[in-house]
Amino acid sequence: QNEKELQDVVKQQEEKMFQLIDKSGEVTRLKAEISQLKRSLQRAETEARVLWEEMRGKEHQVDTAYVQERVMLQREVDKLRLLLLEKKDENLQLTDKY
Repeated sequence: QNEKELQDVVKQQEEKMFQLIDKSGEVTRLKAEISQLKRSLQRAETEARVLWEEMRGKEHQVDTAYVQERVMLQREVDKLRLLLLEKKDENLQLTDKY
Protein backbone atom coordinates (compact mmCIF):
# COMPACT_ATOMS: atom_id res chain seq x y z
CA GLN A 1 0.00 0.00 0.00
CA ASN A 2 2.70 2.49 1.00
CA GLU A 3 4.77 1.60 -2.03
CA LYS A 4 1.77 2.22 -4.28
CA GLU A 5 1.16 5.62 -2.66
CA LEU A 6 4.82 6.50 -3.05
CA GLN A 7 4.74 5.53 -6.73
CA ASP A 8 1.66 7.70 -7.23
CA VAL A 9 3.34 10.68 -5.55
CA VAL A 10 6.48 10.20 -7.66
CA LYS A 11 4.38 9.97 -10.81
CA GLN A 12 2.52 13.18 -9.90
CA GLN A 13 5.80 14.97 -9.25
CA GLU A 14 7.18 13.80 -12.61
CA GLU A 15 4.06 15.08 -14.36
CA LYS A 16 4.42 18.45 -12.63
CA MET A 17 8.08 18.64 -13.67
CA PHE A 18 7.20 17.90 -17.30
CA GLN A 19 4.48 20.55 -17.21
CA LEU A 20 6.96 23.10 -15.86
CA ILE A 21 9.47 22.17 -18.57
CA ASP A 22 6.76 22.60 -21.20
CA LYS A 23 5.80 26.00 -19.76
CA SER A 24 9.44 27.05 -19.63
CA GLY A 25 9.79 26.23 -23.32
CA GLU A 26 6.65 28.20 -24.06
CA VAL A 27 7.98 31.21 -22.15
CA THR A 28 11.26 31.03 -24.09
CA ARG A 29 9.37 30.83 -27.39
CA LEU A 30 7.18 33.79 -26.42
CA LYS A 31 10.22 35.86 -25.44
CA ALA A 32 11.79 35.17 -28.84
CA GLU A 33 8.54 36.12 -30.54
CA ILE A 34 8.36 39.34 -28.53
CA SER A 35 11.90 40.23 -29.57
CA GLN A 36 11.02 39.65 -33.21
CA LEU A 37 7.87 41.76 -32.87
CA LYS A 38 9.85 44.58 -31.26
CA ARG A 39 12.33 44.57 -34.15
CA SER A 40 9.51 44.59 -36.70
CA LEU A 41 7.80 47.42 -34.87
CA GLN A 42 10.99 49.44 -34.78
CA ARG A 43 11.56 48.95 -38.52
CA ALA A 44 7.98 49.93 -39.32
CA GLU A 45 8.16 53.03 -37.10
CA THR A 46 11.39 54.09 -38.81
CA GLU A 47 9.84 53.67 -42.25
CA ALA A 48 6.73 55.58 -41.22
CA ARG A 49 8.82 58.40 -39.76
CA VAL A 50 10.85 58.69 -42.98
CA LEU A 51 7.68 58.75 -45.06
CA TRP A 52 6.13 61.38 -42.84
CA GLU A 53 9.20 63.59 -43.19
CA GLU A 54 9.06 63.17 -46.96
CA MET A 55 5.37 64.11 -47.01
CA ARG A 56 6.02 67.32 -45.08
CA GLY A 57 8.45 68.48 -47.72
CA LYS A 58 6.04 67.81 -50.58
CA GLU A 59 2.77 69.28 -49.36
CA HIS A 60 1.76 70.52 -52.80
CA GLN A 61 2.92 67.47 -54.77
CA VAL A 62 0.75 64.72 -53.32
CA ASP A 63 1.29 61.31 -54.92
CA THR A 64 -1.64 58.99 -54.20
CA ALA A 65 0.40 55.80 -54.35
CA TYR A 66 2.85 57.33 -51.94
CA VAL A 67 0.09 58.28 -49.51
CA GLN A 68 -1.45 54.80 -49.77
CA GLU A 69 1.93 53.26 -49.01
CA ARG A 70 2.32 55.53 -46.01
CA VAL A 71 -1.13 54.62 -44.72
CA MET A 72 -0.38 50.92 -45.18
CA LEU A 73 2.83 51.28 -43.20
CA GLN A 74 1.05 53.12 -40.41
CA ARG A 75 -1.52 50.32 -40.23
CA GLU A 76 1.31 47.80 -40.03
CA VAL A 77 2.88 49.75 -37.17
CA ASP A 78 -0.43 49.82 -35.33
CA LYS A 79 -0.94 46.10 -35.89
CA LEU A 80 2.57 45.31 -34.62
CA ARG A 81 2.02 47.45 -31.54
CA LEU A 82 -1.16 45.55 -30.79
CA LEU A 83 0.57 42.18 -31.29
CA LEU A 84 3.39 43.28 -29.03
CA LEU A 85 0.97 44.30 -26.30
CA GLU A 86 -0.89 41.00 -26.61
CA LYS A 87 2.35 39.03 -26.35
CA LYS A 88 3.44 41.06 -23.35
CA ASP A 89 0.13 40.25 -21.67
CA GLU A 90 0.50 36.54 -22.49
CA ASN A 91 4.03 36.56 -21.16
CA LEU A 92 2.96 38.27 -17.94
CA GLN A 93 0.18 35.75 -17.47
CA LEU A 94 2.59 32.87 -17.93
CA THR A 95 5.17 34.32 -15.57
CA ASP A 96 2.47 35.01 -12.98
CA LYS A 97 1.35 31.39 -13.12
CA TYR A 98 4.83 29.95 -12.73
